[in-house]
Amino acid sequence: MHIIIQIDVYNIMNLHENRQQAIRKLLHDGFATTQKCLVEELKKKGYIATQSSISRDLKDIGAFKTVEGYTLGKEEQKDSSDIHNITDLIVAVNIAGPNLLIIKTKIGAAQQVALFLDESDWPGIMGNIGGDDTVFTATSNKTNQRNLIDSINFLIKRS
Repeated sequence: MHIIIQIDVYNIMNLHENRQQAIRKLLHDGFATTQKCLVEELKKKGYIATQSSISRDLKDIGAFKTVEGYTLGKEEQKDSSDIHNITDLIVAVNIAGPNLLIIKTKIGAAQQVALFLDESDWPGIMGNIGGDDTVFTATSNKTNQRNLIDSINFLIKRS
């Protein structure tokens, strides 16, 4: 006996895209404090969702975790209120070698700070990795490292 299963790839992709669109709406509406909350909200709306599928979807759509929950990155330029909000999240800036900074943040804020730094035009930043409460920032040299520390400290004092 042979069982033939026909998979409609178009419909599967459509479901995936529709679920991601629903996630965007939930993020916009503020229903995204945890991945578990997103799974529950999506199931209420009739979507098939698991924590692992939501995790992949959040990555695919460019969402990241903040202290308030998950959010989408901002497309618009950073204004002074964005800088003020970011500096409120930074707890400490430490040097780790000639090209690396360790930026300690409030719990859950590191990805938001890393994204802000990634999108900034500050010279010498080679890249950022945001965890839960720590950002690793690589600079091109020791001079740019020092300039970045001075810039961050200046913004923190000013806010």
